[in-house]
Amino acid sequence: MPTPPSHGFDSTQGYWQALLAADALDMPLDGPYQRGYPARLPDGRYLVLPLRGVPRDPDRCVASLIANHASFSVIDALCGFMADAARPLAADCVVGLPTLGLAFAPQVARTLGFSRYVPFGYSRKYWYRDDLAVPVSSLTSPGASKMLYVDPNLAGSLRGARVLVVDDAVSTGQTMQAALALLARCGAEVAGIAVAMRQGTRWREVLVDPAGQPLPVVAAFDSPRLRRVADGWLPE
Repeated sequence: MPTPPSHGFDSTQGYWQALLAADALDMPLDGPYQRGYPARLPDGRYLVLPLRGVPRDPDRCVASLIANHASFSVIDALCGFMADAARPLAADCVVGLPTLGLAFAPQVARTLGFSRYVPFGYSRKYWYRDDLAVPVSSLTSPGASKMLYVDPNLAGSLRGARVLVVDDAVSTGQTMQAALALLARCGAEVAGIAVAMRQGTRWREVLVDPAGQPLPVVAAFDSPRLRRVADGWLPE
C-alpha cells in the first residue's frame, strides 16, 4: 500500500454529508479500511469518516470529523443522539467548547430544554481575566499555544451548577482536561461530557472527577485509532 500523502488521504469535500444504511456502504464493515471508516450510529445507520494520518507516525491513522464542514442534516442527527445519551446525566446547564464543539452545543442545549448555553472561547476580549483562562492543546494542534477562556460575565452562572460539557470529539482528553480545570475555577460541578465522537480510549485515563472517579462521557458514535496492515488499516 502506498504511503499516504502528508496532508491526508482524500479530499474531504464529499465526507460528512449523509448518513447511510449498511447496504449503501462501499466498504467492509469490519475492515481492512482504505480511505474511510464507517462509524455506526445508535439507529443503525453509518457516517463515513475520512482517514487522516497521525503526525510523526506513518503506521497510525484516525478517522476525522470536521463538524463545520458537515451537512445540517448530519449535525442535526448527531445532536439528537448526543442529547438522548446526555439526558440521564441531569445537568443544570450546557457548556460548549471551541471551536467545533460550538457546532453542537446550542442544539444539544435546546434539545435538552435549556434556553441558552455557555460558550468557552479561544479569543480574548479586553475585559477577560487571567484567572478565568487556562492553556490548552489537542491531538489535531499539538504544537499550538493557546488559551481557553470563559467570559467573566458568564462565569458566575456556572458556580454550583451541574454542567454538561459539549465538544465535537474526545481523543487524548487534553482539550477536555483544560475545560475541566476552567470549570473548577468557576466553581462548577461536571455532570458529564457529551461529544459527537469518542476516538480511541486514551481519554479514559485522564477524564476523572476530583475524587479520581471516571466522568461519564457519552457520544453519538465511537471510532478507533487505526494501525497499518498489509492491505489497509485496522483498529489498534
